[in-house]
Amino acid sequence: LFFFFFLFSRSSAKLVAPLGCLVSRQKHTLPDLPYDYAALEPHINAEIMQLHHSKHHATYVNNLNVAEEKYKEALAKGDVTTQVSLQPALKFNGGGHINHTIFWTNLSPNGGGEPKGELMEAIKRDFGSFANFKEKLTAVSVGVQGSGWGWLGYNKEQGRLQIAACANQDPLQGTTGLIPLLGIDVWEHAYYLQYKNVRPDYLKAIWNVINWENVSSRYATCKK
Repeated sequence: LFFFFFLFSRSSAKLVAPLGCLVSRQKHTLPDLPYDYAALEPHINAEIMQLHHSKHHATYVNNLNVAEEKYKEALAKGDVTTQVSLQPALKFNGGGHINHTIFWTNLSPNGGGEPKGELMEAIKRDFGSFANFKEKLTAVSVGVQGSGWGWLGYNKEQGRLQIAACANQDPLQGTTGLIPLLGIDVWEHAYYLQYKNVRPDYLKAIWNVINWENVSSRYATCKK
């Protein structure tokens, strides 16, 4: 019974190392955004970004630290029952931390347009065209029932790109095996203050701030 979680550096949202043991660890911290809260306007307004980052993501980080501390105590006591009971909290809050840390870097005030190079070639190979890929990821994201995420991931075993949806804060790699490249948060807290209950309008807007350099970098890294 164990979870794979990740440590993030204090200065960036870069993935540092997997954590398979909770006996000796640093506490997780809220990563800084690489841009101002208002930088993604008019597509995502400053109020949403401020609440989303400083309140929602911060809550996942705080609750993850609490759950891991309780898990460490249960491990030391050999208390398997408590270890099992903490699994949902670790999955939800750990996933929330992992997902949002990726999400912030997937966005940029200088984003939008289309990817280039190897990523674009892979998109055309696996989806036929960029337009077809965009339509499919949008449809999957719109179709998430309740709260969750739409993802572009990399299937390392098959060597191809794949679209998937995850419920709630389920982390893509931990629940599907796909390596996350691009995540679209479709929890209402990601868009409701600006787009109300019209999720398709939010999804149409978010393509204008997708950081394709970041997505391409993630793709290049996972292929190594």
